[in-house]
Amino acid sequence: MIRQLLHTIRKPYEPKALVLMYHRVAALETDVWRLAVRPQHFEEHLQVLRSNWRVVPLAELVDGLTNHRLRRNSIAITFDDGYADNYVTARPLLEKYNVPATFFICTGKLGSGAEFWWDELEHLILSTEELPHTLGIRINQELISFDLGDEWHLTEDIRQKHQQWKAFVQEPPTLRCILYLKLWEQLKSLPSHLQQEYLQQVKVWAGTPGHTRAAYQSMNLEQLKDLAWNRLFHIGSHTVSHPDLASLSPSAQQQELVKSKRFLEEAISREVTLLAYPYGSCNLETVRLAAEAGFHAAVTTQDCPVVSTSAKYKLGRFLVDDWGGKQLDTYLKSWLTTKVNAHAHFPA
Repeated sequence: MIRQLLHTIRKPYEPKALVLMYHRVAALETDVWRLAVRPQHFEEHLQVLRSNWRVVPLAELVDGLTNHRLRRNSIAITFDDGYADNYVTARPLLEKYNVPATFFICTGKLGSGAEFWWDELEHLILSTEELPHTLGIRINQELISFDLGDEWHLTEDIRQKHQQWKAFVQEPPTLRCILYLKLWEQLKSLPSHLQQEYLQQVKVWAGTPGHTRAAYQSMNLEQLKDLAWNRLFHIGSHTVSHPDLASLSPSAQQQELVKSKRFLEEAISREVTLLAYPYGSCNLETVRLAAEAGFHAAVTTQDCPVVSTSAKYKLGRFLVDDWGGKQLDTYLKSWLTTKVNAHAHFPA
């Protein structure tokens, strides 16, 4: 009884840390998953973090957790996917304010010049000026039949609704948004080669060949190496092809983890010990395989702080939106009071 009472008293005062999740530093036409923070806002974030908080490398936060010396109110910054703007735009600002960050890289996209499938799909459905009135496509054994009605033509009103839509917290405001979500949900769990195969069918239906937009490319190998040689930065794995790991067989999961880790270690000539699960998706097998592959810790998309009892292979992170500095500061204070058993709401 006394032990339980002491635990209850100590609980509010236990050290908590936060891991922040960024993806892009850019201004985008549409951004339904809120992956991007505009450069001016990112600089405000760094000013606030530098002035008001203790920012540490994620590896240091993990070491503190492992050794039971988690530093109270410490914050680690992470970037997922390996977009080129991480190197071109985020890196100089991080260097300017001397703020450390960890970059989780999808090795299959490095230097490929290709867009991620979700970016292509978003552009095709939400930004194409004119689409056929109806779509009929079979994806993963499911027939998707859809009528766009009057929305086959993209009006300025519809465009503005797309620009304002936050897909993970708001209902789809247009028929095009509903169609986008239907296709996204079907493609998400598929292997990369099938995603590309079905995406090509959508391109043919839309009557657009699709072209790689420079603003949506991943960094190249030389940029990755340059990033890795800066002591401020750490490189982590985000798998090879950004799959929904929990939907894969154990052997396929193992290939994604081992191949990405090996590639990165050969590329940057140093050990890669941190992993970010694509979409935050993992199961018990994923966790076991991550440990076997030699990763020391892994992060999810669950919005919960890190505490002394956090599982090293299921660390929570908080998605940072395109806020100003003061708004971020308010969120940081709020997040430190978040219950540990929170839920993931973010897909990428």
